Amino acid sequence: MERISKIYTVSSSEIHGKLPAPASKSVMIRAIVAATLARGTSVLLNPSFCEDSISAMKVAESLGAKIEQNNDHIIIEGGNSLLDGSLNCGESGLSLRMFSAVASLYDKEMELIGAGSLKDRPLGDLAEPLRAMRVEVTTNNGFLPVKVKGPLRGGRVRINGSLSSQFLTGMLMSLPLIETDSILIVENLKSKAYIDLSLRVMKDFGIIAEHDNYLKFHIPGGQSYKSREYFVEGDWSGAAFLLTAGAIAGQVEVSGLDPESKQADKRILEALEKAGARIEHLSKSIKISRKELNAFQFDVSECPDLAPPLVSLASYCKGTTVLSGIERLIAKESNRAKTLKEEFEKLGVKIILEGNQMKVFGGSVGGGRIFSHNDHRIAMAGAVAALRATDPVNIDGSECVSKSYPGFFNDLESVGGNVY
Repeated sequence: MERISKIYTVSSSEIHGKLPAPASKSVMIRAIVAATLARGTSVLLNPSFCEDSISAMKVAESLGAKIEQNNDHIIIEGGNSLLDGSLNCGESGLSLRMFSAVASLYDKEMELIGAGSLKDRPLGDLAEPLRAMRVEVTTNNGFLPVKVKGPLRGGRVRINGSLSSQFLTGMLMSLPLIETDSILIVENLKSKAYIDLSLRVMKDFGIIAEHDNYLKFHIPGGQSYKSREYFVEGDWSGAAFLLTAGAIAGQVEVSGLDPESKQADKRILEALEKAGARIEHLSKSIKISRKELNAFQFDVSECPDLAPPLVSLASYCKGTTVLSGIERLIAKESNRAKTLKEEFEKLGVKIILEGNQMKVFGGSVGGGRIFSHNDHRIAMAGAVAALRATDPVNIDGSECVSKSYPGFFNDLESVGGNVY
């Protein structure tokens, strides 16, 4: 959707406070798919109402789901007849890749469209596997729109998981509904934790699938999703920015995070520990406090969404931080490796990109004006980096945080951030 550009300014702040983590959009969207495919009524508690989640709900309604939104829960009646053959995924890459597989269950041509940066994201990972399962697929030279016509057939097919695990998630969630068994041979899989998350949500809704060390997935056919009440856990991806804010500028306590979560981005705690932040695991929350920060090494290939907050963190670490696995940052809302370098250098932070590595030279952060590139995680990273900057930081296009974390700036202000 089109946005009116907004500029938030964040200046040097002393962070101190407690707040709940936002709801996980990754879990939310997977639960929306499961509830849509289930017969009966499901209730999702602690829902996410970010733009990506809302886009997923609209697609679910086009697939026949009846959805009632309330402040603290949503009600989804699934298992209904298809209503519309056009599925608008907004700017959600997860919805696009997952619903491409789900739409292939139907013996009707379905068109998937999107908006914003999603129109520029390559889709080469989904066409061939679907065709191998006798789905008719057309794309616009590898980009949106995508047209699919099923029905999806079982069998044995190869999937390249090097770009994203999202399409694999869509296949895993769709194939149990067909009559025959399926085997997926997966090559170069990245973000294995997101597949663990998908398998857990599937299991919670009554679906089983197994894998051999993430190389071969066995999906029995003839299964059905079971409607249920489901609690959407807190989001480690959004919380990573809050926790990093505490490490940089004072102290923050975040509740609602599951330490046993399958979310990849809970590894933010590992990075914060490497940098020297003080970490306290309380009964129902995690507290991060500022200490002297030192450079660290961290591989983001399995958790690429952590790169933006880690660049904010590294900017205040003594020495040179090395982030590896940055090839995973290319096909996001922006080319995040290039964007992080470009925007943080406006604030006086030296960043070098060498092959698959990013080197961040820590020290201090200056003020200035940066552009989000309509990438929610770039806007949040800039805001966190501004918390100890020598001068205020203006973040142009900061409204894009609504894609995943609409309340981010309000939450930052609630714990002491100077936001205006």
